[in-house]
Amino acid sequence: MSESTRLPPLYALRAFESAARHSSFTRAAQELSLTQSAVSRHIRTLEAHFGCRLFERSGRQLILTEPAKLLLPGISEGFEALGRACSVLSVDEGALRLKAPSTLSLRWLLARLSRFRQANEGIEVQLTSAWMDSDHVDFIHEPFDCAVLLSHGRFPEEWESALLFQEWLIPVCSPEAAAEGPWDVQRLRETELLHPTPDRRDWRRWLQAMALSDDIPIRGGQVFDTLELGMAAAARGYGVSIGDLVMVSEDLQLGRTALPWPTAVASGEAYYLVWPKARRNPKRLSLLRDFLLAEVNAMTLPDVTYHS
Repeated sequence: MSESTRLPPLYALRAFESAARHSSFTRAAQELSLTQSAVSRHIRTLEAHFGCRLFERSGRQLILTEPAKLLLPGISEGFEALGRACSVLSVDEGALRLKAPSTLSLRWLLARLSRFRQANEGIEVQLTSAWMDSDHVDFIHEPFDCAVLLSHGRFPEEWESALLFQEWLIPVCSPEAAAEGPWDVQRLRETELLHPTPDRRDWRRWLQAMALSDDIPIRGGQVFDTLELGMAAAARGYGVSIGDLVMVSEDLQLGRTALPWPTAVASGEAYYLVWPKARRNPKRLSLLRDFLLAEVNAMTLPDVTYHS
């Protein structure tokens, strides 16, 4: 490495990043288990290397100079990258870190993961159940080995994926509401529609597929931010929500909810297990993928009419 490209000491860069993030030499010293004078010394080393001041004081406030503002983003990104690289080897090799939407986790995934652990002793799956308005995972900046996403299936080239099952939208209501008599367009028009998404897209998709958009207004009605809340409210008699056929299947079998209009419409999206090609624990990931696919093949869904 030439003199012009010689890097400053890593410890000095670390002290600078911490001090800049905290706007304090004292808090940086606490974070790095150093004395405040040691942090100051490291900053002076860095300033001597670059030939410029990195911090100014305004009263008790520590302020970044213009050169420091230019330096900080790259230094912060560099330490984040180092942390991610080291975490690959430092985490428990027996664990798979999985991210999944909250409703899917509660209504489908948890039971399958329990059976997976029983069938694969020694393999732990650490599940992070996340509310996601638009299902998303960032394998670079998030600490996950794999994820289950609701998606059209267009993923980055550096990912691999396995299709689990399609999303089928279907109206759901309480057993009492279903028992009151047959449902038709007039009754659906007079019933409060519950919307599991703020943009009301699920009811809109179902009504369009059924050619009922002009007959059933989707304005009004309670709006939720998760599929789970919409289905739970419908089961308690607050109206009719749009649910996912797979997600509501167990409640239907147990008589907790009912189908006022037993026609399921394909949303055009599906649930996928996804993971990066350059992945940790490839054997364990393969075991989880194969297990979930076998669980999907073994599912028995309610007898409904399918409309794609």
